[in-house]
Amino acid sequence: MRVKFLNNLFHVAAFFIVSLLFLPAETFAWGMSGHRIVGEIAGSYLNPKASREIKKILGNESIAMSSNWADFVKSDTSFSYLNEWHYVNVDKGLNAEQMAAALQNDTGVNAYSRLNFLIAQLKNKSLPQNEKLMYLRLLIHIVGDIHQPFHVSAKGDRGGNDIKLTWFNQPSNAHRLWDEQLIELQQLSYTEYTRAINFTTGTQRNKWQAMPVSSWFFDSYQVSEVLHEELKKPDQKLSYQYNFSHLQTLNEQLLKGGVRLAGLLNEIFGV
Repeated sequence: MRVKFLNNLFHVAAFFIVSLLFLPAETFAWGMSGHRIVGEIAGSYLNPKASREIKKILGNESIAMSSNWADFVKSDTSFSYLNEWHYVNVDKGLNAEQMAAALQNDTGVNAYSRLNFLIAQLKNKSLPQNEKLMYLRLLIHIVGDIHQPFHVSAKGDRGGNDIKLTWFNQPSNAHRLWDEQLIELQQLSYTEYTRAINFTTGTQRNKWQAMPVSSWFFDSYQVSEVLHEELKKPDQKLSYQYNFSHLQTLNEQLLKGGVRLAGLLNEIFGV
């Protein structure tokens, strides 16, 4: 019986790993640790009512742990329609006004249109519990996604996946570097990482949360434009110096994601 159980467990694990290998790389953002950091930060800024209402939906699942659900379900083809919910690609060189117009006029499925959809749905008090759970998990994830700069970037290189580089002598690409490798280099758990960077002032939080959602996208887009310019030379060999030069930007993006997510959750559930 024990051997049969272990065999079944092995096959499930193998299926999960193989499934991950064939998922579209463009739709991952932050990796597991990055999303959990954003979620953990958000949880620290919830007001009491929002915290209670969210617990009614998530139960004992924390915001941090729920943040990866949208990536986990990609191994199930019935959720393949969610792939384009994780990112948005726009033209190069847009200013804030042009960016807002591009997001507003894009009638396709992307992170911006789906995030607005989720916000509207979760404000509906009569939404069934199963939909509340799914939509809340998706909202938590997508807010994290859009603060990874290569998920709000210019068209043409699949969100940085086609920008090839070497990271500590290993082949990589710009998207993967910002998804997970910069975070992994710090060698911290998501709770340790959160404790290390979660220092914000009330003024800072109010400023970040007061910005409209379209400005969150433009904020990340501006970072993405700078990163693209830096990495336009092909096959760059990156290591400690790149980490030293970009760690502050990385940490600020994680902080902004968590603070803004908290503000959004307070707006939806805490009033």
